[in-house]
Amino acid sequence: MTKHIKIGILALQGAFAEHAAMLNRLGVQHFEIRQRRDLETDFDGLILPGGESTVMIKLLHELDLYEPIMQKIREGFPVLGTCAGLLLLAKQIHGGKPCFASMDITARRNAYGRQLGSFFAYEQFAGAKTVPMTFIRAPYIEEVGKDVAILASVDGKIAAARQDCQLVTAFHPELSDDTTVHSYFLEMIR
Repeated sequence: MTKHIKIGILALQGAFAEHAAMLNRLGVQHFEIRQRRDLETDFDGLILPGGESTVMIKLLHELDLYEPIMQKIREGFPVLGTCAGLLLLAKQIHGGKPCFASMDITARRNAYGRQLGSFFAYEQFAGAKTVPMTFIRAPYIEEVGKDVAILASVDGKIAAARQDCQLVTAFHPELSDDTTVHSYFLEMIR
């Protein structure tokens, strides 16, 4: 039963509405984080959606959200970062500057090229079932630290990983009807 879990979704830019729709499908309470006072709400996990990471970083600082979110992540608060959200959590980024730098991964921005480099694949996730994966101007993970578990790879490139309470995907799990990744995140919170 996931009714008692409440998820905050960073809603500054990007695919936050699609994550909300996925949580609705799973019957999970959620709310949008747009300004600092939204963080005063009691919640159990955070989603950093796909979108434009450089715009998100700029807005996180302008809206005074960076420090309180960074503090939550440092304290072990559960977080799911998809596509641009993966970049926000990565300790090192080729082609960009780190934001929270909380997850021991090295990522490559726009690794598959621009919009025309977008693609779709079916691969195994977390040693379980095969899930649909939509990649849009996606990064991939080049290297992981010793405490990072690789959860999915596509064409030999790391597409999903977990370190403690941080889960990242280079793809957009919110753009399909498959609830596997979000369900995995909710299990992490439990």
